[in-house]
Amino acid sequence: MAVPAAPRAVAHRGDPYRHRENTLPSLRSALAAGADAVEVDVRLTRDGVPVLLHDPTLKRLWGLDRPLAALTLADLRRIEGPAAPLRVPTLAEALALVAAAPPTPAGRPPLLMVDLDDAGPAAAACAEAARCGAADRVVYCGPPSAMLAVRRHAPAAEVSLTWRTPLAPPPSLLADLRPHLLNLPFGLVTPVLVDRARGAGLQVSAWTVDVRRTMARVLRTGVVSLTSNRIGVLRALIDAAAAAGPPG
Repeated sequence: MAVPAAPRAVAHRGDPYRHRENTLPSLRSALAAGADAVEVDVRLTRDGVPVLLHDPTLKRLWGLDRPLAALTLADLRRIEGPAAPLRVPTLAEALALVAAAPPTPAGRPPLLMVDLDDAGPAAAACAEAARCGAADRVVYCGPPSAMLAVRRHAPAAEVSLTWRTPLAPPPSLLADLRPHLLNLPFGLVTPVLVDRARGAGLQVSAWTVDVRRTMARVLRTGVVSLTSNRIGVLRALIDAAAAAGPPG
């Protein structure tokens, strides 16, 4: 009997308890801690460059109350200064970092998970992944509008449909999108829901869990991917479960 693959350990915005989220040091730390994939948020500058930033403005993380959409990449670099120890990275920089990383604990190349809040950055993100020769190292997650845009621009991409209700997505949406995963808030995930999704041909991923006992509970439901801000804790749990073998 084939041994089922261990769940994918996804680092939420890198390793944000150790380094500022969505920065290259945060991504490096997450990969060093054993992440199978690192989730990042992607938005566009005014000149259409995809960069890593969750919020629409730079205020929370960078102390500048300016919308990213009003700034070019050159504006960002001038604000940060040439000697800035941290800066807003481009998607291309993140792709290069992941491409240079060693294999994951499962022996596979690590992935970059691009989280899109809306369809706006989809074309640029897909084009950048293709330009960097990294299309096979990128997976996408987000709401239906964003993932349908990804499917148009990257028909073969792995797509994880973010869904916020225990009700199944409409069959017409599933037919158009062909998602690889149904990506649910962890509080919705139960063994019954996971079994029901499998019956419809879908695997389930869950986000974002930081408490160890909750991670263990969600992993027991049968999810194939779990996202956390505490990637080291999640990695240790997954490895311990794999070492212990199946129950019984």
